[in-house]
Amino acid sequence: MRSMRIHPGVRGLVRAAGPVHPLAPVLLPLLLLVAAGPARAAAGPGFQYVGQDDKVHGIAAPKGCVAAKGGGSRAATNSTRGTATFYREPGCAGSPAAVLQPGAAGQITPYFASVRFSFTTSAQRP
Repeated sequence: MRSMRIHPGVRGLVRAAGPVHPLAPVLLPLLLLVAAGPARAAAGPGFQYVGQDDKVHGIAAPKGCVAAKGGGSRAATNSTRGTATFYREPGCAGSPAAVLQPGAAGQITPYFASVRFSFTTSAQRP
């Protein structure tokens, strides 16, 4: 059984965002478990981000266009096999605001409303 943990790059970005609440070391793992849900807790989320609501959100198996619950902001980590393309508009509309490659983490500023996950197999690559 895999334990849930936040990507080290995301952890550093969250710490740099401001003062840390004294209960943060206890609350953060609890927030991750609540955000991921009981069925996803064993596998761990493939995509995590800090929302404008200051909560960590996780998606275990994202496909296609996904709405950013809580309004995406600040740090994100993409542990999926696909590219995550961030949009400021709901429904992955408009121009892309940022892109995270598989296994990458970064700061998405100022915010994002939706993310499209695209998966390319080795057979599809040129």
